Amino acid sequence: MIEAVVFDIGNVLIEWQPERYYAKRLGKARQEAFFAGYDLHGLMNEIDAGAPFGASIADAAAAYPMFGEELLMLRDEWLPMTDHVMHRSVRLLRALKTAGVPVFALSNFGSENFRWSVEAHPFLQDFDRAYISGDMKMRKPFDEIYAAVEADCGIAPERLLFGDDRDDNLATARARGWQTHRVDSEDSWAQALVSHGLLSEEAAR
Repeated sequence: MIEAVVFDIGNVLIEWQPERYYAKRLGKARQEAFFAGYDLHGLMNEIDAGAPFGASIADAAAAYPMFGEELLMLRDEWLPMTDHVMHRSVRLLRALKTAGVPVFALSNFGSENFRWSVEAHPFLQDFDRAYISGDMKMRKPFDEIYAAVEADCGIAPERLLFGDDRDDNLATARARGWQTHRVDSEDSWAQALVSHGLLSEEAAR
């Protein structure tokens, strides 16, 4: 029996597709040059693990002036870069709460930019517990963050259902005994919640 549902945020509740955003803003050629010449996702991994968001980006822009404009866009345009809400998933989150099912967040997210996103997207305050990697100074897919969630919530691993869009994040959870679902669409996530008996078909629409 599932006692709590654990949501990733990026690509589960809010779309995270920086390549698409940069291509739209700068054109495909410049976007490809930027991502080929600089490891943006590596920088985000550092921020997700606790490095300061604004300062880390400013330092990177100073160290890589050929991509300074692109890097500062990550800081200065964070909210428009992350403004695409996955509305059905938000409805699923709220339906679970209405049904009395505890809902947690477990997300790789910097502390500073998470606070900005909460202000822009108030549904991010709806979680019963929010495990944010930048606050915890540890991140997925590493084992320690899952162990910290278990210790804090006190729920047995096999009674947690975790929805995430990345196979590596899910693999660590499964190895610890969590129930998991790869969220490759909002429809598939809805059906997973129905199949686990957490929501009715009607509530999952």
